[in-house]
Amino acid sequence: MSLEDLFKDKPEPEKAPELVTKDMIIGDILKAHPHSAEILMACGMGCIGCPSSLMESLEEASLVHGFNPDEVLDYLNEELAVLEKEEA
Repeated sequence: MSLEDLFKDKPEPEKAPELVTKDMIIGDILKAHPHSAEILMACGMGCIGCPSSLMESLEEASLVHGFNPDEVLDYLNEELAVLEKEEA
């Protein structure tokens, strides 16, 4: 028996749906997902009320604040998926 045989029926781990992408503008994220404000604030990104957020992508804002954009994105999508699933 090969390794492929051992794992062929094993389900892939569930990944949170990508509700937000790194290239999305912060202002657009806030409009589409109101809960994102509290999630981003909890991450330390208090910039959500800043006028720059209307022109800055999630990736740019993450980098300005010294955060890894991929980690912020993953955390945001995971939290949004949970909150939006609870509301459904």
